[in-house]
Formats: sequence, C-alpha cells, structure tokens
Amino acid sequence: MLWTIIVILIVLWALGFLFKIAGGLVHVLLVIALIVLIIRLIFGKREH
Repeated sequence: MLWTIIVILIVLWALGFLFKIAGGLVHVLLVIALIVLIIRLIFGKREH
C-alpha cells in the first residue's frame, strides 16, 4: 500500500516538474514520498 502511494507521489512530482505545474510546491510531493519511503523502510523491518 505504501509503495503504491510512493510511486503515485513520485509520478505526480515528475509530471508537475516537467510541465511546470504548481511552481515550487510540486517539490512537496517529492518530500512526502521520501518521508513515506523512510517510514516504510524503518518500520517495515520491525514488522517482519
């Protein structure tokens, strides 16, 4: 589930970056995706 969210956020970031949508705010999507990825890597290993 989190991997899907990460991929969606990165794709939206890439589209926003390429088409100059939302200016600098589009980089917030990348930051959110990275935070979700870090949380997944940290807590994902504890669950197994």
